[in-house]
Order: sequence, then structure tokens, then C-alpha cells
Amino acid sequence: MKYFTEIFRPVEAGVSQQRGGNLTRPKVWLKNNLIRVGLAECLSTYVMMSFGLGSVAQVVTGQGVFGHYLSINLGFGLAVAMGVYVGGKVSGAHMNGAVSFTMCVFHRLKWKMLPLYLLAQLLGSFLAAGTIYAVYYEAIHDYCGGNLTVTGEKATAGIFATYPAPYLSLMAGFFDQVFGTGMLLLCLMALSDQKNKPIPAESEPAAVGLLVLLIGISLGSNSGYAINPTRDIAPRVFTAMAGWGTDVFRAGNGWWWVPLVAPPVGGVLGAGLYKGFVELHHSHLSEQDGAMVEEAVPLDKETNTCANVCV
Repeated sequence: MKYFTEIFRPVEAGVSQQRGGNLTRPKVWLKNNLIRVGLAECLSTYVMMSFGLGSVAQVVTGQGVFGHYLSINLGFGLAVAMGVYVGGKVSGAHMNGAVSFTMCVFHRLKWKMLPLYLLAQLLGSFLAAGTIYAVYYEAIHDYCGGNLTVTGEKATAGIFATYPAPYLSLMAGFFDQVFGTGMLLLCLMALSDQKNKPIPAESEPAAVGLLVLLIGISLGSNSGYAINPTRDIAPRVFTAMAGWGTDVFRAGNGWWWVPLVAPPVGGVLGAGLYKGFVELHHSHLSEQDGAMVEEAVPLDKETNTCANVCV
């Protein structure tokens, strides 16, 4: 119960002198670490999803006037980078249930923290969907004539959740999501590998955003590259409640479960491939310039934030 006691710690209001200036201390601050992590994860997910869904809404309702498919890819890539800036130092800014699950499997996040991360991500995604619906309410209804549909020429449910292309079968779509999420986690693990080519800490948000952009422009056409169960299911539930109805779960031959199940599978496989093909084979000692130098510790012992972030 220690995690849920003394959530806020009161302090005496006071003033301290610092280099001749007055610094007023706050009366209260958030003390409980679990609450801090949950709030940061929720807010980073909200920021990422708001910008990401907003880019889709602008393209769809603008009918090509305010952007095209590349705009969506750029929007989500930059949205992920902004989300990392918001919560990266507090929660790691996973913003992705598949990332959180994979981090637990590889012992980089305690299993008891998984429910907190998933709940925060779901809440952030749901609130972002509601916000974008409110912002684009009139544009959406003007575009579709007030007829909220999931499929068809004027379908708008795809603004919020992902749906497969008409030619895509469930089996092919499942593999598509496994592969996309696998590449995501494989590259994230590589970016944080201190024995390989790790990126500087200050470059992490940009690198992760570029990775999501790369996945979007190379693997996005089949099913919208959800690669994130919490990103997809929360807005889908919102659309079901907001007027699109239960068709959001029936469309695509019951597609809704694929972006919910396939990304965690792909995440573990991708991270496992990197570990099995690269990380486990790093030498403890390597010869460089005629001298024996000690390598970095194994990847799963590192705490580099980059491996903990993603869309």
C-alpha cells in the first residue's frame, strides 16, 4: 500500500534566497512515483495521438487540399517525437502497449507496472480521439453529410482507428502487423544498444519519430500500420460510442482484434531477433587499436530511454 499513501506531500510555503532573487517553493507537489509515471504516460500518449489523429482528420476531411498520405506519415512521426519530449524522462513515453509488453518480457519493465502503462495509454488515446472529434466535428459532418460510416466512399471511422484494405485477408493482415511491430522493436533495441551504434540521448525523440515515419511510408498501405494495440482499440471504442456504432468491430471481417493481438507478438519477435542475432554475440572484450577494451553491459541491463518509447 505504500504506493498509494501520501500521494501529495504538503510543505511549508516559504521563500529562499538564491543569488539575490526570491524562489517561492510550491505548497504541494506530486510525491507518489506511480501516479507521476501514469500521468506522464497518459499525457505523452494524448499528445502523440492528438497530433497523429489530427493529421488523418485534416487529410480526410480536406479531400486532398490539406495534405496527402505522406502528411499522415509525417504527422505521426513528429507526433511520436513530441510525445517522447513530454513524458520520456518520467515514464519512458512508451505510448504503445506492444512496447510496454515487450519491455516486460525482456525484463526492462516490471510486470506489475504493465497494467498502469496500459491504462494510461488507453485513457490518453481515448481522450485524444474525443478531442479530435470535437475539433473536427463540423468538418467531419460536412464531409460525410452527417452519415457516419465505417466503409464506403465517405467513410470517416478510419480517421480514428485502422482498417484493412479491401484486398487484405485477416491472415495477411495479422502478418502485416506482426512484421511492422517487429521491425519497430528490432530497430528500437538497436538504437539503444550501447555495444553497437547507440544514438545520443538528445537525439532519441527525433530518431524514434523517424523510425515511425519510415514504417509508415514503407509498411502502411495494407492496414494503416497501427503497430500499437492501445492506439487502435481506445479510439475504436470511442467511435462506437460517438455514432459509428458496432460496425467498427464488424468491418474488415472482424478486423478489430488483429491490431490488438498481433503487435505484442511482433514486438517480442522483433526484439528477440535483435537479441539473438546481434546482442548476445557481442564480445565482452574486443580488440581495438591493438588494445583490449571492455564492452558495455548487455542491452537488457541498459536504461536508455529510447528503447522504451514508441507509437
